[in-house]
Amino acid sequence: MPNDDGAMMAGAAASMAGRAPGGQAPALVLKDISKAFDGKPALTGAGFELRWGEVHALVGENGAGKSTLMNVATGVYAADSGSQSVDGSPVLLRGPADATAAGLGMVHQHFRLVARFTVAENVALALGSRVGSVSEAARLVAAKGAEIGLGVDPGAVIADLSIAERQRAEILKVLLLGARIVILDEPTAVLTEGEADALLSFTRQLAAQGHAVVLITHKLREVAARADRVTVMRQGRTVLAGIATGSLDIDTIAAHAVGEDLAHIERPQTVAGAERLAIRDLKVGRPGGGMAVDGLTLTLRAGEILGLAGVGGNGQQELVDCLQAMVRPASGRIVLEGQDIAPLSPRARRRLGLRIIPSDRFATGMVREMSIAANLALTGIGEGRFGGPLWLRSDRMRAAAQAAIARFDIHGATPARAAALLSGGNAQKVLIARELDDGLRVLIAHSPARGLDVKATAAVHGFIRAAVEQGAACLIISEDLEEVLTLSHRVAVMNRGRIAGEMPAADATPERLASLMVGHA
Repeated sequence: MPNDDGAMMAGAAASMAGRAPGGQAPALVLKDISKAFDGKPALTGAGFELRWGEVHALVGENGAGKSTLMNVATGVYAADSGSQSVDGSPVLLRGPADATAAGLGMVHQHFRLVARFTVAENVALALGSRVGSVSEAARLVAAKGAEIGLGVDPGAVIADLSIAERQRAEILKVLLLGARIVILDEPTAVLTEGEADALLSFTRQLAAQGHAVVLITHKLREVAARADRVTVMRQGRTVLAGIATGSLDIDTIAAHAVGEDLAHIERPQTVAGAERLAIRDLKVGRPGGGMAVDGLTLTLRAGEILGLAGVGGNGQQELVDCLQAMVRPASGRIVLEGQDIAPLSPRARRRLGLRIIPSDRFATGMVREMSIAANLALTGIGEGRFGGPLWLRSDRMRAAAQAAIARFDIHGATPARAAALLSGGNAQKVLIARELDDGLRVLIAHSPARGLDVKATAAVHGFIRAAVEQGAACLIISEDLEEVLTLSHRVAVMNRGRIAGEMPAADATPERLASLMVGHA
């Protein structure tokens, strides 16, 4: 960025840092916002007020309207009615560029980055004429990353980065665009515990400098620990507005979010049956060389959930990719009920009963632009369930989709609606409805509740438990220790591509698992 522009941005930041939240206009006010899609209301008279110098949590179950409301705030959607002001002045946003000019920036769950570009090229693209060259953008990325403790290689290609690194690139881009109001949509859903703690500390740092931060999250402990105030949405309406977090407990926030008391789900009391899947001395290479999975061995049994914990980047994704037949193992065996499936195709593995819930539902599990009926039918078309290869029976697809929508309680869904229009939790239910079919023998679920609210998480976990109680074997891979400990009968820890330890869930304390995860045990 040219020096004049850099000085201007620095001056604006310094000006903002000198502001005190008390006695001045709110940073952002949304009043009586309504928005409908295809005649279906997504927001009805919703409101939100954000103050300078605060971290404000926005919570609610999936489909409550949180992201939609913030997309209105940042010009992604135009409200059907209602008003908006920034720093006390009314604004009418014609698009995201107007929001950027007004000092609003949003880091979405699905990042706005060009996968084949480098980090610096993405930033240069966003800054436009305000940056002189890609090399200058790279310098800004490096400097800002060092300043906020979210460093990422400016020369790295986005497609080669982990999800956490891509998020860092997105945050850096928003800040370099000059955002004074920063909206983070489920920012810790893709981070390890240490990374999440660093990011949340960073939000406090931003607030202390006079910025205003919106934290959209389903993790209520984050709300209690990091946010100054909380607003709760339910079914497109604001049901609790700007209450100090110190005056509420987690149970109260959850009750407002779901509109009912969450029933405690008891851990299923099942006895492990026959061996279903055996992984023996499995090795999977990294694209850049070396082994991501390095001699891993584990066994799954019918009627049992094995939870695999570990810090991200220790081979979990490569393990799932190998089980899904997206990559071939360098060596080792994957035996499904007596048959080595390592040489088999994804379709052949599916015919034997292997089902996969990937960590990123839209990257490898579903097609955003396709209808819900088509997404549900994807794996059945090749088996002839919906007609022959030259003529698909759309009536069968619609009927099957309608049955799945009812059985799995997929809110906001119709067979013809595009999957991209569903909330995260309901999109996940579509994926689960397809994978938990009658042919299920072994389920591999990678972070199945990532980014989901309390109620959606309970529903997803309930579906998985029910499948296991009916005899399926399940491997849960998650960086969320609470998820692992809640679901599992046995727990294993993956460290540097190997199983560092395994134990009954009753013996698995967070402290013991953490020690294995970092290699101290």
